[in-house]
Amino acid sequence: MVGGAPICVNASIPFTGKHLERIMEKQTHSFQAEVKQLLHLVTHSLYSNKEIFLRELISNASDACDKLRFEALDNSALYEDAPNLDVRILVDKAQRTLTIRDNGIGMSTQEAIDHLGTIAKSGTKDFMGRLSGDQQKDAQLIGQFGVGFYSGYIVADRITVESRRAGLAAGEGVRWSSEGTGDFEVEAISKPTRGTDIILHLREGEDEYLTAWKLRSIIGKYSDHISLPILMQKEEWDAEKSEQVIKDEWETINKAAALWSRSKSDITPEQYNEFYKQISHDAQDPLAYTHNRVEGRSEYTQLLYVPAKAPYDLWNRDKRGGLKLYVKRVFIMDDAEALLPSYLRFVKGVVDSADLPLNVSREILQESRDVKAIREGCTKRVLSMLEDLAHNEDQAKRDQYAAFWDEFGAVLKEGMGEDFANRERLAKLLRFASTQHDKGVSLADYVSRMKEGQDAIYVITADSLAAAKNSPQLEIFKKKGIEVLLLTDRVDEWLLSHLYEFEGHSLQSVAKGAVDLGKLQDEAEKKEAEQAAESFKPVLERLTSVLEARAKEVRVTTRLVDSPACLVVDGNDISAHLARLLKQAGQEAPSAKPILEVNPAHPLVKKLDTTERFDDLAHILFDQAVLAEGGHLEDPAAYVRRVNSILVTA
Repeated sequence: MVGGAPICVNASIPFTGKHLERIMEKQTHSFQAEVKQLLHLVTHSLYSNKEIFLRELISNASDACDKLRFEALDNSALYEDAPNLDVRILVDKAQRTLTIRDNGIGMSTQEAIDHLGTIAKSGTKDFMGRLSGDQQKDAQLIGQFGVGFYSGYIVADRITVESRRAGLAAGEGVRWSSEGTGDFEVEAISKPTRGTDIILHLREGEDEYLTAWKLRSIIGKYSDHISLPILMQKEEWDAEKSEQVIKDEWETINKAAALWSRSKSDITPEQYNEFYKQISHDAQDPLAYTHNRVEGRSEYTQLLYVPAKAPYDLWNRDKRGGLKLYVKRVFIMDDAEALLPSYLRFVKGVVDSADLPLNVSREILQESRDVKAIREGCTKRVLSMLEDLAHNEDQAKRDQYAAFWDEFGAVLKEGMGEDFANRERLAKLLRFASTQHDKGVSLADYVSRMKEGQDAIYVITADSLAAAKNSPQLEIFKKKGIEVLLLTDRVDEWLLSHLYEFEGHSLQSVAKGAVDLGKLQDEAEKKEAEQAAESFKPVLERLTSVLEARAKEVRVTTRLVDSPACLVVDGNDISAHLARLLKQAGQEAPSAKPILEVNPAHPLVKKLDTTERFDDLAHILFDQAVLAEGGHLEDPAAYVRRVNSILVTA
């Protein structure tokens, strides 16, 4: 339709190559941007927390000072009469302005137009591109994306920038001003001092950023450790005016030095402990710590702590864990989960990277080789720290590891399934109870005490240490003096699905499959067991028939000494303990009937051949075997009736 009239096309007119050429002619256009909308996205979508604006502007001021320091290496006159670099925060409650002032490199008129008038143009990135390799390594410049300045519009409806580049005359200053709606104003001003003033004209409702305590708290959180001093004017209470009065005296409100950036030889254990308490809010000293500077393709500093006590929410799945992340001493995030695997979530500390890929808002890590390298480096350092405690010749150190294991051992076990690369190291750090020791048995200790001819590492899982110790499945092992590891943590069933062997010895559950002691059982014992099974065959067939609905199989066993019967499962079925755990978690366990093993030498089992109450006694044997391993009866009342009936007729 053209002007409302239909267009008629004559199909008989040929469609020539010229027509096609005209239609397909390549054209190049530039992207158009709605600046007002773009600024709105920058200020309201990139940053989840509005107070971040102060971090961004202080980081820009820090970069400006660092640029001056580098340029002054070749021209010291750039310092003019102010060699001390700093950042100052000024508040004017009457005008409702917040000013971030630096005495760094400053900007010329053209630079103000180029950098402030172009969104996503990073002056820092341009500057870094002009530095040599060694200079880049030494620079503490933070800016990457060229959008941090515009974060000021989160709280301000107008931003005024007054600046003069170092080395220019006082009359060559520039004032840049914009409401962030798509245009800006530039005018020449006289500015006696070099550097830049960023003046935020705060929106209605943002008065909290005119209060000193609020600004100090934000700076303390995000910018406390940058190398430059951040100054604010002192305030004193005026009783007559009943308000805080600003004084002419300036005071430094940040530490301007990061503990982790200092040499280890300059830091006392007390200072390390105090810093741990600051970042963790823990009243106790840490159990151990490690402080290292890593150089190479990825450069970063790590200060990692292992707490003495587990937090109450260690097992809360919604709890965020991780390290404090800084980039060039500027705080980025509290819980950088990507820097440590989940099984080390109890570790506290700081990672300060020289150059780490972040998203534009600097609130989210981008997965990269650098992040992976830091995660691997931190993991290895923590494991080395734990290994030093666990295998130390000093008994006090080993006692420290024992204390660590009591608090965090169950969490560390998760690493066997999560961290394949460090599985062998983790296996050496595992500690268990056993039939010979109530705690602290390592797999290496167990292997060193294995009987001659023993090939497997025997284990049993149970709900508690008492249940494990008294399990009837251990009787033959106790008789022969064979050590069995007692696994009582809820995570142990999961652990066994990932821990198959240690130093060439397979882990074998004594509650799965037929008992196989290998060379530990002599030929006479094997022959005796075979004869017992053959002579007991008619009773076994009858038991199998009576218990058909409850047991997969009934067989004679050699594992029992004092007990009449016990339950085991096939090697491929889940254990009864795991089935109970799944049920407690509200999950359905795969249905699998257990195997009933009976001791033909026990008087109660012998009685089966002569009793008239065969069926009742068979069910009682089965129910007792369930109870002995910590299970729950499906029909307790039926069990009580059968026991009472037997007792009455006895």
